[in-house]
Order: sequence, then C-alpha cells, then structure tokens
Amino acid sequence: MDFSKVILMTDLDGTLLTDDKRILPEDLAAINRFRDGGGIFTMATGRGYSMARSIAEKLTLDTPAVLFNGAAVFDFRQDKFLWRCEIGEQAADIINRIAERFPDVGVEVLQEHTVFVPFLNETEQWHLDLEKVQPDIRPLAEIPAGGWLKVLFAYPPEKMDGLERFVRECPDLQGVQWVRSAPMFFECLPKGIDKSAGFKELIRLVGAEDRFTVAAGDFMNDLAMIKQADLGAAVASAQPEVKAGADILLCDNNSGAMAQLIDYIERL
Repeated sequence: MDFSKVILMTDLDGTLLTDDKRILPEDLAAINRFRDGGGIFTMATGRGYSMARSIAEKLTLDTPAVLFNGAAVFDFRQDKFLWRCEIGEQAADIINRIAERFPDVGVEVLQEHTVFVPFLNETEQWHLDLEKVQPDIRPLAEIPAGGWLKVLFAYPPEKMDGLERFVRECPDLQGVQWVRSAPMFFECLPKGIDKSAGFKELIRLVGAEDRFTVAAGDFMNDLAMIKQADLGAAVASAQPEVKAGADILLCDNNSGAMAQLIDYIERL
C-alpha cells in the first residue's frame, strides 16, 4: 500500500516503547521510512503533556498526538492544545468516594500541563519516578477546579482488581468513562471519551478522513481504537481481549513490533 494513503496511530507503553521505555532503532527507522513515503504517523497515549513530551521529541513528531487516553489532541510543534474534553465537576466527589473506601490508593489529577497528586502511595511514587515527572502535591480541596482531563488511580494490581469491581458496581460512579490502562492503573475520563474518540478528532483536525486508518496497542484502553481502525494491530504481549479485537497480531513490544507493522502495511 502507498504510505501516502495511510494514517498510523500507536500506543506508547507496551506497544511502541520497550519494557525499559526505549524506542528500538529498527522501529524508528521504519517510522521514518513510513513518513518519508507520505504516511501520517502519530501516537495515542494515556500520558499527559509532561509525560508524553520526551517521546514526541525522540520521534520528532510532526503530527498532533492524542493524549490523556483520548481527552485531548496536542500539537507539539506549535506547543498547543487543538482539542480537549474535561471530566466535569463530579470528579472531586468521585475521588473522595474512592479514597474513603480505599484510603491507601494513589491519585493523579491531570490538567493540561500539571500533574496534581492529592494522594500519594508507593505505586504512584514509582510511576512519577519512572516518568521523571515533578508533581504538584497538594490536598484535593486545593487543586484548581476546572480543566481536569483525567484522573488516574494507582494501586498494586492485586488491590486494583477490588477497586475496579467497587467502581463498576457503584451507580454513583457511572457518570464518567472508566478504563483499566495497566495492571496498576485505573482511569476516570470524560463520559464517552477513549482513544477512538481522540483518533476521530485528530483525523478531522489534520484532514485525513480519506486515509486508511491503522491503530496498534496492547491494553484495554487501546481496544476501542484498534476496533475502530481499518486495520487494528495488537502486540504479542497484549491482553487477550485486545488480541481478539485486532485484525493482526505482531511480535512483542521488545522485538520491533512497529517495524513489523509498517512492513505489513507496505505489502497490502
């Protein structure tokens, strides 16, 4: 297939990035070959601005990206948000309700450029250290109202299963979108928002409605995007449900999955 007819969007963690958060040289070479051939390459990540910026720089990303698991489209070249969707005023009440039931949970509140942390635990501290993010740690009541694009709950996986069940079974917590983005992360997003919604907005913003769409991922927060795309790809290390929803299965994220996907597109 002619690359100039394709728009390719990939998840980062667990898909494009290796387990130690690197972009393999063979993947980067394939991405550059895809772009040189006229393909539109971009990323859709649960990361916010501060956590995604370094990856965008490594990719020399020349197309807007989907951030916050679909709640925003950001152009790193212009350093501005092109589109965004807020959770709403109920978010603080949701955090309080969950923190009362699970007092040792870690919580991030993500606004455009700031990561607020009203509740810190070991899992959340590990996440901040891994991504080298300097958070704004303050009580929930002191976090500025408005502009909340997502809330992330951080908990050990064996505890997160119980938290997720609690949320799914609680009618008072259903006015937003919930997604498990990693074994230790459960996220609260604006109602109706996921990576597929962000992908649609990005396609509209860059005028790529006529392009063949490709999406790649590994976890449940990628599933809607993978199913929506003309060609959905899952890495070998993906969750079983994500594999089942994909059109093709790639090698794992440590073995050059993006290079394999671009080779596959070229042969179509």
